[in-house]
Amino acid sequence: MTTINPPVVLCFSGADPTGGAGIQADIETLSSHGCIAASVITAATVQDTVDVISFSPMPSDLVIEQARAVLEDMPIAAIKIGVVGSAEIAMAIHSIITDYPDIPVIYDPVFSTETDGALSTEDLVDTVRTLLLPLTKILTPNIHEVHALAPGSDTPTAAAMGLLESEVEYILLTGTHGKTPDVVHTLFSNNRELETFHNERLPHKYHGSGCTLASSVAAQIALGQDVLGAVRKGLDYTHKTLVNANRIGMGQYHPNRFFWDQK
Repeated sequence: MTTINPPVVLCFSGADPTGGAGIQADIETLSSHGCIAASVITAATVQDTVDVISFSPMPSDLVIEQARAVLEDMPIAAIKIGVVGSAEIAMAIHSIITDYPDIPVIYDPVFSTETDGALSTEDLVDTVRTLLLPLTKILTPNIHEVHALAPGSDTPTAAAMGLLESEVEYILLTGTHGKTPDVVHTLFSNNRELETFHNERLPHKYHGSGCTLASSVAAQIALGQDVLGAVRKGLDYTHKTLVNANRIGMGQYHPNRFFWDQK
């Protein structure tokens, strides 16, 4: 009997001591999809379910050593990037993924939290724009993140269209922070809007929803889905984790990433 191994997704993310976001969200999401999460820690954070209190980026050489140890040992089907932490780490990740151009990169550009806890610097955003975006297959920014990457744009749509010029293949602009009655997500590629997706706007705030979405899309890509299918399935999965979310602490709700296994 031949055993087929689960696909492995290499994740660059920060550690969240609440278990709701960051690398913990990646691990739960990828495990829920039947994938292995190979985890490279980019930053240690001090946070609760309300906000990030402080964070400390890892040394960039340690990020490189973590990633190369995995890449030289395991077959990687996709790479997911979350919190980068510093311009030096962005350069380190760039040096790694340029050596593996055939592995698709899914990047959730986390620069701040829901309550504007800073997780980046201007140097980091500039380095991301210059080095990481051209190597990204699917970028998953929210409205605030897309404007951070394309400052001066009049609208989120204009910002997303402008970022396509940086050679990002696809941009999934998430609509959670929009003012629309329902949540409208928009997929862009080839200098145009490809498709929009609608979800019910839920009443709460959620800790790690963006991490969940990007990791779900990465899992679908690793499992062989095309981009449109991966985005559609990723959005559906993420919405269900939020519908079934739990308020564990005194702040945001935790997405329930194993909602399908509840008795």
